[in-house]
Amino acid sequence: MSDICCGVDEAGRGPVIGPMVMAIVCAEDELMSSIGAKDSKLLSPSARERIYNKIIEFSESVHFSIITSIKINEMMGIMTLNEIEEKVAVDLIGKYGKNRVFVDAFDVNEERLSLKLSKATGKAVISRHKGDALFPVVSAASIIAKVVRDREIEEIRKKYGDFGSGYPSDPKTISFIRKSLKEGVDLTPIARIRWSTYTRIVNENKQSRF
Repeated sequence: MSDICCGVDEAGRGPVIGPMVMAIVCAEDELMSSIGAKDSKLLSPSARERIYNKIIEFSESVHFSIITSIKINEMMGIMTLNEIEEKVAVDLIGKYGKNRVFVDAFDVNEERLSLKLSKATGKAVISRHKGDALFPVVSAASIIAKVVRDREIEEIRKKYGDFGSGYPSDPKTISFIRKSLKEGVDLTPIARIRWSTYTRIVNENKQSRF
């Protein structure tokens, strides 16, 4: 039997709308590979849901943290997005991580992040770019994070309507924000108001009133 190790990954780092979700999965790496765990971006939504259930069933432990837009807005007043991810990763690894933890690196410097997380948690943490393609346990964490975030996004859509993908590169998302702000809709519960995309549209909307 293979040793249990853990993987950490996030979903929703870049969108202007919706939460970021970070997950940790502790399981046998080979077992995660055998049930089909791979980079969540390479899987269809139905495949992610199916493998999500298998991950829950066959992992030793699965945990995740939902960082809402409201929380991100609040925390970015005093720290960077990388520092927010680091804080959440330390919390998840510290509480649930085993001796070996692999992280999909969110810092440009893999070694720096490995050292920071190892020192803060007392665990042997290895961070790598494209970690979700290198380590099946990280792939599993990416699937958990993505499925949980997709479910959160669906709840937001039920309340606010279709805003597209929520990413700044999506014209539908930009149109939704512009229209909502013109109509006086309060987007602060769901939008990352410190994002340059959002502040630019706010400023455009103010100027168009004059």
